[in-house]
Order: sequence, then structure tokens, then C-alpha cells
Amino acid sequence: MNRPIVDNAAPRPVIIDTDPGIDDAMAILGAFADPALEIRGLTTVFGNVPLATATRNTLQLVELAARSVPVAAGAALPLRRPPAPHPEIVHGTDGFGGVQLPEPAIAPDTRTAPVFLAEETRAARAAHSPLTIVALGPLTNLALALEASPAIVEDVAGVIVMGGAVRHPGNVTDEAEANFWQDPHAAALVLAAPWPVTLIGLDVTECARLYPEDLAALPPGRCTAFLARAARHYAAFHLDTRGFHGCYLHDPTAAAAAADPALLETRRLPLAVTLEGAAEGMVREAPGSDEVEVAIAANAPGIRARLLGGLAAGRLP
Repeated sequence: MNRPIVDNAAPRPVIIDTDPGIDDAMAILGAFADPALEIRGLTTVFGNVPLATATRNTLQLVELAARSVPVAAGAALPLRRPPAPHPEIVHGTDGFGGVQLPEPAIAPDTRTAPVFLAEETRAARAAHSPLTIVALGPLTNLALALEASPAIVEDVAGVIVMGGAVRHPGNVTDEAEANFWQDPHAAALVLAAPWPVTLIGLDVTECARLYPEDLAALPPGRCTAFLARAARHYAAFHLDTRGFHGCYLHDPTAAAAAADPALLETRRLPLAVTLEGAAEGMVREAPGSDEVEVAIAANAPGIRARLLGGLAAGRLP
């Protein structure tokens, strides 16, 4: 397989697949503010909220950041398992902890997310600017794109997945992390595909933390004000369930790693995803399975500093 050539001197072009979600909003706005990243599009998926809410929230974030970036709506249901309840206790019924933004004036792209992913990665490779997919939610859109357009594995520069818990307890069950639990069949397909995947799971994302005072100290602006307000709900959830008044930087860790891979220490490990039973959604080392690049350690202060530094730099309104 001939991998696309990547110009490391230019901002890394990415598509973000997302289910916003407060930490998704942090990751997306942080990525818009990061000079090392160029968001070429966003695709939406069920997960933290229903698909329609995820799509509305993503359009609102694009408008909040004053960017012109296409948003394509994707999967509303898992591939095979029954849909799970959305975690309203974590992100609120609206995904933003009750912080209301104006209804978006822009409309989604006419293509579905799997078609958008396949067409945009193909066009970017032809233009010698291959895209990295940064997946922040359940992996259903990526699995559907693989099934419909197998050549996507040759067109992407890489895939960064926030999901799973390889050597760490889960956060939905003792074994499973939320994104993999919500669609384990999609996760299995994405990890087994012959494209370069970096898996960023709870093993490292729970090392990086953010606190309400971090966001309150940022320069005033509509994006930082929105994040500071939304983070109050997220911090209250962490206080009730994890014992600290702040939040884990799950999705922002994936965005930061897209901008600076040196923030992670990775190792190639053979992984398998459990598809059913009490351990559904669990991903564990399994000799003989397909190998994936897995984050096993992270520069937590660097991740936090990258997010806050980008937001503080005045690149967003």
C-alpha cells in the first residue's frame, strides 16, 4: 500500500468526527485555535447526544468560532447492537450542560458523513494534502465509510481515535469506555482496517485534567465564555462521580495529539474488541490480533497547556 505523502511543515489537515458533548466542544474549539491544525470538515454521530443534537451543536460551534467549514451528519444508530441511552448526566440533555447558543443559520452538507469522509479524503490525497481523521465519538461513521468505500484506507494520512481502555478500567462499565461500548462492532472494524490508527484511550486521557479556574482565567471572548460556562456542568459531574472539581481532557487529548504527536508515548499492541456479553465494548491486548498504535503514556501538562494556550492566543472570537 502506498501511503500519502505528508508535509510536516504545514498545518495538519483534519476531519473531526464528533458527538458534542462538552469535551468535544473543548477539542473542536481548541483545534480551531491551534495553528498546527487545519479543520477541513466535521462529521457528526450519535453518542453523547442524539444525532440531530450532535449536528446542531457542531454547526453552532462552527458559527461560534466564525469559521466556514462543512458539517456532514452521519449515523444515528449503532451498526448492530441496540442503541444505548445518551449520558445526559454527563453533558446535559443538550450536550452543552444547559448553555444555550443561537440556532445555527448554516445547514449541514448534503452528503452523509460516510460519503463525506470517503470523498474528502480521496480529493485531499489527489491534491497531495492527505487528511487525518480525528474520531471523538462512537466509530459508526468510520465503519460505514470503510464498508462503502474500502479505498479510504489508502487515502487517509492517519486515524486518531479517542476511545477504549486497554490497561485501564472503563467509564461506562468496569471493562468498557463509552465510545467503544456504544458501538463495539464499529470499533472492531476500525481497529482491524489496514490504515494507520492511533488509539487514545482512558489509559492516558484521565491523566490530563482541566479546572474551572483555568477557563475563567482565559481572555474574554464568546468562545472562552461559552466553554467556561459549559465546563461548570462537566466539573460538577466529575466532582460527584470522580471526587475532583474539574474534568478529564478526553477529546482534547486526541486533538492535541493530532497537533503534536510527541505529546504521547505509544506502543504497537495486538487488540481485540469484545462484541457481546457483560464485557461488551472492552478492548484488550490479544496476541494474534491486529496490531494498533496505542497511547500508553502522555505529557498531561503539555496537553493542558496546548489547549489553554491556543484558546488564550486570540485566534477565536
